[in-house]
Amino acid sequence: GREGSKEFTVHLRCKHPRRWKKKMGRRCRKPKIMNRISIEERPADVETRRQFGHWETDTIVSKSSTGSLSSIVERKSRLLLLTKLQRRTSDNVNSAIVSRLETFPRNARRTLTMDNGTEFAGHEKITASLDMKCFFAHPYASWERGTNENTNGLVRWYLPKGTDFSKIPVEQIVLIESLINNRPRKCLDFKTPIEVASLFVAFQD
Repeated sequence: GREGSKEFTVHLRCKHPRRWKKKMGRRCRKPKIMNRISIEERPADVETRRQFGHWETDTIVSKSSTGSLSSIVERKSRLLLLTKLQRRTSDNVNSAIVSRLETFPRNARRTLTMDNGTEFAGHEKITASLDMKCFFAHPYASWERGTNENTNGLVRWYLPKGTDFSKIPVEQIVLIESLINNRPRKCLDFKTPIEVASLFVAFQD
């Protein structure tokens, strides 16, 4: 019974038997992203990876710096677009996404899937600029952007946690992007992301 369990209570870290639910204060609540479209409404064929032009995006942050990285990955080819940001603001993230994706032809930028970070609150501006519909993964469901998460892991190999991104020159970010995009991948039958993407997009030097 409950009385008999008291003798074990002293061994608990908090020394009490009942678990109290934590209440979320106002300061912990993130601002709501307006007019977000759930990943549940994303076209089902995106999952097949048969079509080029479906992208996932995220920001890579560091506790040691106000700087961050914009990471955009194409699902079929695993092509990475990596951009240094001075600050992780909605305007900076929007500018990075638009500037990198607007160089692709219209049929090579079909959808963009992102998480629920407030830096993506301006998703409607991305849609307006690129004519590209944005979708949001479920909260705490990073596997719904697995391509992006796996590629970010490759970036972390070059820039481990604790790296001060503000001190990393842009030239190094460009090099890391190139190294990853020219790395043969088992999931691509040991082709590189550049090789696969080149079948759909004419890259210029």
